[in-house]
Amino acid sequence: MKYGFDNDKYLKIQSEHIKERIAQFGNKLYLELGGKLFDDYHASRVLPGFKPDSKLKMLSQLADSAEIVIVISARDIEKNKVRGDLGITYDMDVLRLREEFQKRGFLVSSVVVTHYNGQSSADAFRARLQRMGVTTYAHYTIEGYPNNVDLIDSDDGFGRNDYVETTRPLVIVTAPGPGSGKMAVCLSQLYNENKRGIEAGYAKFETFPVWNLPLKHPVNIAYEAATADLNDVNMIDPFHLEAYGKTAINYNRDIEIFPVLNALFEGIYGQNPYKSPTDMGVNMVGFCIDDDDVCCDASKNEIIRRYFTALNAMAMGDCNESEVNKISLLFKQAKIDVNYRRCVAPARERAERCGVPCSAIELADGTIITSETSELLGTSAAVILNAIKHLAGIDHSVKLIPQHMIEPIQYTKINYLRSRNKRLHTDEVLVALSVLSTHDEACRRALEVLPQLHGCQVHSTVMLGEVDRKIYKKLGVGLSCDPAQKKPKTML
Repeated sequence: MKYGFDNDKYLKIQSEHIKERIAQFGNKLYLELGGKLFDDYHASRVLPGFKPDSKLKMLSQLADSAEIVIVISARDIEKNKVRGDLGITYDMDVLRLREEFQKRGFLVSSVVVTHYNGQSSADAFRARLQRMGVTTYAHYTIEGYPNNVDLIDSDDGFGRNDYVETTRPLVIVTAPGPGSGKMAVCLSQLYNENKRGIEAGYAKFETFPVWNLPLKHPVNIAYEAATADLNDVNMIDPFHLEAYGKTAINYNRDIEIFPVLNALFEGIYGQNPYKSPTDMGVNMVGFCIDDDDVCCDASKNEIIRRYFTALNAMAMGDCNESEVNKISLLFKQAKIDVNYRRCVAPARERAERCGVPCSAIELADGTIITSETSELLGTSAAVILNAIKHLAGIDHSVKLIPQHMIEPIQYTKINYLRSRNKRLHTDEVLVALSVLSTHDEACRRALEVLPQLHGCQVHSTVMLGEVDRKIYKKLGVGLSCDPAQKKPKTML
């Protein structure tokens, strides 16, 4: 896999920059964390070399001076809102986040329930947290937020919220997802700290868009593709341009809210320490790209992958056509079409010839390996087998898993597990290889090259099931699928 991002440099300069920002505000900083603190697979896909847990590792260097406040909206608790990537509700994710942070040595000091108006579901969740020994606070809905500055910046606004007790110089404010009220919690704390005579500051830690890359840079376009459902739009920060005469990139929501934030800061401090929304950020990712071509190529692949993901969601009724249309418009900005993703055309061409679902994988050296669905294997399992045989130098004619071993697995799937699909999935193939590897040299060699699939790209001409998608994710393989839900009748 080619790398375009210096992760070690990032860990060093990002933590140093945050320390500088803490010192700027009298050794007390509320840091709003946008995006994912760990499992940031989007960043690792568009910035090859960026590790999915890089931000967490970076902040681990500050763990002794940091504490974490987790925010959840009472509205999301009431709606049982679910994280699409994990399939769990936001309230369950609060518990997961707390456990994960604590495992990594962070102090999780409290949970703040925002948009609270006495909802019974929120009360039940707070009671559950309190039984676990977790301190909880309530922040209330403020009429006219965020535009009613006079009310917000008063004892009937932020002053009505619970004051969150914190003890460390860096307070990281995070949440299960967008719209939870992280920024409002930070600003409320600034108001209440100021009333107590405590100097404190605010900063925003968000990886994308990358402020010091061009507006139409593929990394930034890929961010728009990733947030097409939120309708985020990257923009040149007009406040930064006016203040400094320099171009910086931000996104519409931060730019639109900045005049309100400016008024709130002036109400709290008497003046705003920031001249632009870009000033509020502490992101140093753009300084750690060491091969722009590699990152551009990865980002263009990601835009196309997001397009197929949206097509699949629309086919399943989970998104509307506007999301697909927005990403297709981004193709023009990036000057690409779906065939820029080099595994798409070979998969489709083989499917056209064979009349069955097919897949293609692009390996790190550019080699394309294809596969087709058979009576024994699904196309995703077959392409993995074909790829690792190639990487291990095993002749394609060699059958790593003999048919007499596959057939009992199929019998169990159909007769005992009530599956309608007897073909082996990727996880079943890998387990079978593991069993055989104890006495078969070829199987052992095939398993040993699995890590070489990390960063490779796969396209399937049929939508894959959850099991196969999860295996590709664990292997670090980028996956896209045509929005075909049904296999040809000849394969049923």
